[in-house]
Amino acid sequence: LRSPQSPCTKPCLSRPAGSQLPCFHGSSTIRNLKERFHMNMTEEQLQLLIDQMVDGSMRSITTKLYDGFQYLTNGIM
Repeated sequence: LRSPQSPCTKPCLSRPAGSQLPCFHGSSTIRNLKERFHMNMTEEQLQLLIDQMVDGSMRSITTKLYDGFQYLTNGIM
């Protein structure tokens, strides 16, 4: 998924210059996409980051509140 050749990222990273798509207006779009996929990290660094994100989410009160909301409104647990 993080590879520049991934089916998820390739269309965005190889967009034609001068694209008229609104999502590509502004110079930060591609940079933000690369940052979101953490393409500058090694696999080991990324695994540590993901572990930290999951741990933080599991301890978050907002996660617990949102999970409760999903359960009450949609039966999703």
